Amino acid sequence: MSMVGNLRKVARLARRGRRVDLSHPARSPLGSTVVNCVVYRDGVRQLGTDTVEEAVRHARKHRGGFVWLGLHEPTEEEFAGVAELFDLHPLAVEDAVHAHQRPKVEQYGDVLFAVLKTVTYVDHVELTTTSEVVNTGEIMVFTGPDFVVTVRHGRHGSLGPLREDLEAEPEQLAKGPAAVLHAIADHVVDDYLSVTDAVQDDIDEVETDVFSLHGHRTADAGRIYQLKRELLELKRAVVPLARPLTQLATEPMHPVAEEIRAYFRDVADHLTRTTEQITAFDTLLDSILQAHLAQVTVTQNEDMRKITAWAAIVAVPTMVCGVYGMNFDHMPELRWRFGYPLALAVIATACFLIHRGFKRNGWL
Repeated sequence: MSMVGNLRKVARLARRGRRVDLSHPARSPLGSTVVNCVVYRDGVRQLGTDTVEEAVRHARKHRGGFVWLGLHEPTEEEFAGVAELFDLHPLAVEDAVHAHQRPKVEQYGDVLFAVLKTVTYVDHVELTTTSEVVNTGEIMVFTGPDFVVTVRHGRHGSLGPLREDLEAEPEQLAKGPAAVLHAIADHVVDDYLSVTDAVQDDIDEVETDVFSLHGHRTADAGRIYQLKRELLELKRAVVPLARPLTQLATEPMHPVAEEIRAYFRDVADHLTRTTEQITAFDTLLDSILQAHLAQVTVTQNEDMRKITAWAAIVAVPTMVCGVYGMNFDHMPELRWRFGYPLALAVIATACFLIHRGFKRNGWL
């Protein structure tokens, strides 16, 4: 059954007066995908509730309250009840379930839908041609007047520590769901900065290998290409977020109050710094790759010069032996007692002089 079909099914049940229970795994489409469901009032966390519906009713009963529902990789069936409960747009719901979206911000009535790409650095002992350097995920955020629904995709990007930090600042949390959206965006961009710092260490390592004394032996073009490929994945996650952050910082959007826009401008500044770093890294890797290829060319030229020099040295005895191997009767010094030692002495002398000349010119 499609996502729209699920939403219609839940709506029919609601119209018939049948309650959609979101708490019991056997009857609820949510199951174990719920990471957390918390009610906040005036920035203070309230006592837990048994169901999501009770949390919503509790938040809407008191002014200044809202619900923060966190989900991890829900299916269409699991998310249908949430979509109906919070009246989420089917197009946004489809994006949230299937993921693989570009960073964006979209307004659906009084609900703001934001897609953020999360990035984490993959630790590795040594950079190889198959090393995974960065791993990406996604966080979808539905921000309404009295709720925040976060849908996370990927093995990383947990919002648990962020929730604890926000709860330690009730005055910021009291600004409502938009403050949560800002905190999530700020958290994601801070992770970008951490990842770029770690990637810089890998780039420094490759650069050191290329420009070391024996760089042509230790540096591998495959490693540089792999690092550029991983950097491209990081760039795809970071750069498209600039436009959504600009919208949040400059354009009036419900439920983002004007006082929250200044916070988004600060996040946008951090993102600009990250984007500039990534662009600089890409340019630096291009230079490193060109330097490595130039070193490979120089090394090949040196090898060819050595081969040519030794071929020239070997050509002397080959020529002399070839001449005296023609078996003519009338050849100079052919029947002289010292002819053979003289021929060897001429060969050795000629080879020595040619070798000395190549050595002096740096060919050997």
